[in-house]
Amino acid sequence: MSEVPPTRMNEQVFKSKKKAAESGHKLLKKKADALKVKFRDYAKSIAETKSGMAADSSNAFFSLTQAEYAAGNFKQKVSEGSMTARVRVGAGIDNVAGVKLPVFSYYETGAATDNASLGLAGGGKKIAAVREKYTALLQNLIKLASLQTSFVTLDEAMKVTNRRVNALENVTIPKIEGVLDYIAR
Repeated sequence: MSEVPPTRMNEQVFKSKKKAAESGHKLLKKKADALKVKFRDYAKSIAETKSGMAADSSNAFFSLTQAEYAAGNFKQKVSEGSMTARVRVGAGIDNVAGVKLPVFSYYETGAATDNASLGLAGGGKKIAAVREKYTALLQNLIKLASLQTSFVTLDEAMKVTNRRVNALENVTIPKIEGVLDYIAR
């Protein structure tokens, strides 16, 4: 404080610094609140998706067991077919209060299913049911991956923003006020 000469010029400078710090604090506080709301939304969505995943995965595996019982062991025939991807994962970015969050999306490539002849001898409907259930499971997995990566990124951004808010509130603004009190004496 003693390194600042108590002049009217310095008083005006520090008043403007205080005003800027307070407006920055207000903006960062709003950003932190927006991030908290989104954080809670993601946490809720993750919990709902995970609870649905347990039932979906058990249904998919049970459906596979039923199909193997009805059509015999068809895993060999599936692995012998051409391996062209019917599903791809797209990556995008969502902006929440200036924080860029990764978002994954599911899209189909339009490739034809090579294993259409599976189950002609028996169990064709069961194999189609397995395909549908595993497709639904894959969609939920991609949604969960997107939510969890966004959740982690949002958590880090919240920590940084809260640290900045606390620094302004507890360090920077009190120092400026101390200098202003010194100048006013």
